[in-house]
Amino acid sequence: QWLSDRKKRALQKKDVDIRRRIELIQDFEMPTVSTKIKVSRDGQYIMAVGTYKPRIRCFDTYQLSQKFERCLDSEVVTFEILSDDYSKIVFLQCDRFVEFHSQHGHYYRTRIPKFGRDFSYHYPSCDLYFVGASSEVYRLNLEQGRFLNSLQTDASESNVCDINPVHFLFAMGTVEGKVECWDPRTRNRVGLLDCALSSVTADTEIDGLPSISALKFDGALNMAVGTSTGQVLLYDLRSSNPLIVKDHHYGLPIKSIQFQRQLDLIISADSRIIKMWNKDTGKIFTSMEPEYDINDVCLYPNSGMLMTANEAPKMNIYYIPVLGPAPKWCSFLDNLTEELEENPESTVYDDYKFVTRKDLENLGLAHLIGSSLLRAYMHGFFMDIRLYHKAKMMANPFAYEEYRREKIRQKIEETRAQRVQLKKLPKVNKELALKLIEEEGEEQQLTRKRKQKNLPNLLKDDRFKVMFENPDFQVDEQSEEFRLLNPLVSKISEKRKRKLKILEELEAQEQEEEEEPEGKASDAESSESSDDEKGWVEEVRKQRKLLRQEEKVKRQERFKEDQQTLLKPQFFEIKEGEEFRSFKDSAKKQKLMKKTLGDRLKLEEKLGTLNVSDTTVGSKQATFKLKKSEQQKKQQEAEKQHRQERKTLRRSASHLKSKRGRGRLF
Repeated sequence: QWLSDRKKRALQKKDVDIRRRIELIQDFEMPTVSTKIKVSRDGQYIMAVGTYKPRIRCFDTYQLSQKFERCLDSEVVTFEILSDDYSKIVFLQCDRFVEFHSQHGHYYRTRIPKFGRDFSYHYPSCDLYFVGASSEVYRLNLEQGRFLNSLQTDASESNVCDINPVHFLFAMGTVEGKVECWDPRTRNRVGLLDCALSSVTADTEIDGLPSISALKFDGALNMAVGTSTGQVLLYDLRSSNPLIVKDHHYGLPIKSIQFQRQLDLIISADSRIIKMWNKDTGKIFTSMEPEYDINDVCLYPNSGMLMTANEAPKMNIYYIPVLGPAPKWCSFLDNLTEELEENPESTVYDDYKFVTRKDLENLGLAHLIGSSLLRAYMHGFFMDIRLYHKAKMMANPFAYEEYRREKIRQKIEETRAQRVQLKKLPKVNKELALKLIEEEGEEQQLTRKRKQKNLPNLLKDDRFKVMFENPDFQVDEQSEEFRLLNPLVSKISEKRKRKLKILEELEAQEQEEEEEPEGKASDAESSESSDDEKGWVEEVRKQRKLLRQEEKVKRQERFKEDQQTLLKPQFFEIKEGEEFRSFKDSAKKQKLMKKTLGDRLKLEEKLGTLNVSDTTVGSKQATFKLKKSEQQKKQQEAEKQHRQERKTLRRSASHLKSKRGRGRLF
């Protein structure tokens, strides 16, 4: 918004984001300045007046564009929409004329005795009440088409007026800082509020007598009053004392007051800032400070949309989702705001530099605070990037030398990139990484010639990243498996290199258009492969012999160590609640737990419960027998005892029978 129109147009050609920005209503602007803005009761039409030349523009929200434009003879002070749509409009002009417009255009024009500043329409009696540079309130009846008797007030001049939408009480704000309330039925004054006295509190500083600059009813009992010194007073009509006094702290007259009923907020605006605050507590909800001075604020009914008339051609539209939903004619704004909340993007200002107060002091530009060269924003300021660079050069004269060194360093790095670069090997599995790098280079050459896609590499794959970082994954070259498989791996790599050489030779021969008899390469390859297999078998046998010899040496060393060790008596304490079985069982368990898996397997192999044998490929095969648990052993012992008891019983029974038989014989 700080850029000129020419620069904005240039940015629109380059920047895609600017081109995607939404213009909610097409040509929603005035030639120079907009003074008043209002919405019709049906919500379809937005009307705004401005200069120059004095005119009114009507925008159709259903078409999102301008419906018509009418030029006037003089500037409009304020206007009122009498109908639900744009068919009946009344304009109060600065030359004392009151102009009526119908659907087709200009309808009638009349004049009031004194210069008017505001007017209100009384619906039950069809009367227009005009206030201005006079102590009288002029009444114009639209049904009879004539002026009625004026209301005589105690004020010298009046600034604003309003009619309560519930009980139609007429209120007017005077230059003396008072609010007079009149009953239109009896044409008598029913109340007087001294707002100037109530607006002066302990915290406020006032230069002159505060006059009434804004007035707005809310429901039947509440009324908000704005003063020319920047205070907003909220009244209950049953009391002469304000419920709350809110100060804008700018000392500027309040231009507009609106009520937001969904969140119980009051939206008050002076020419510099729009403040939203709670009407019960006075706590600030949010505030907006546009670049240009504000002339009027209009809240679109039953929504979170806010429109402002400014001292600039462009009329601003704000959408705050917290206040309410988007109007039905622009319901897509809700989806856009949800997407923006899900995907927040940071804004970058290319033409401006954000600096804090400390940065300004370091640059020696603290005296520019308050001038047009610095724009206050949050906890710092925005300044032109060219001014920032100039000030930095003045403050740090050696910045050019640093910049020069940086450029030289970048040039050196570019030249280094053209040289042959040595790839850094990882700390773990260096030989494996070197082998993968060589294989990758060979595959890249093949893919370039054959125009194929590159295959994934283990070094670049995150799944195998730990294999080259964690030392636990280091390949043990002294292990049996590696020594038995190493001849195979080395022969496979040699075989691959030979195949690559053969393929390169064949491609070179094809380019030279030299034909060779078929089957020659395959015979050579088969003979070479048979030689490789024989050599591999011999190397595997050698490695197995070496492994057996090393195992014998290790066994002898362990046997010597066992003989040299001396057993020392150890004492153990039994815990409470445990039964003592034997030292041997606990000692055996502790020893087994301390030993490695390999040692345990060897022990079981000695006991005969495990049998380990080598296979032809180089792997090992293990067969084992399951040990019986203590419960199973107890069950077996009990069964044995039971069998023995039964045998003894059978023997005794047979012995008794034989004795009885002998007695009978005798």
